[in-house]
Amino acid sequence: QVQLVESGGGRVQAGDSLSLSCTWSGRADRTTTVGWFRQVPGNGRTLVAAIRLSDGNRLHADSVKGRFTISRDNAKKTVDLQMNSLKPEDTGVYYCAAGPYQPLVVGRANYWGQGTQVTVSS
Repeated sequence: QVQLVESGGGRVQAGDSLSLSCTWSGRADRTTTVGWFRQVPGNGRTLVAAIRLSDGNRLHADSVKGRFTISRDNAKKTVDLQMNSLKPEDTGVYYCAAGPYQPLVVGRANYWGQGTQVTVSS
């Protein structure tokens, strides 16, 4: 069982930066991966970035490469998403999720946080 709590988010202007943090608790094993997903009204949740806790193996969606960076601090049990050069299309509810790597990166996470709103205005 893994519990996830997101923090950060808010309303910013295009070009600004914002950081999201996901604090996790519970048991993690060598396959446990934490990811950030974005959801906009009427659509499903799409993967933004993910990182495997054991070895730091990570990936970023093409739409955010070069702008967003996911990182982890296993001692603090946090996974952060640094978002730079934000665009209006980055707007959405951002969810933290956890589970084994392969299912998670295709959206089949075992655990989800409550979500945090990010709004980028032009």
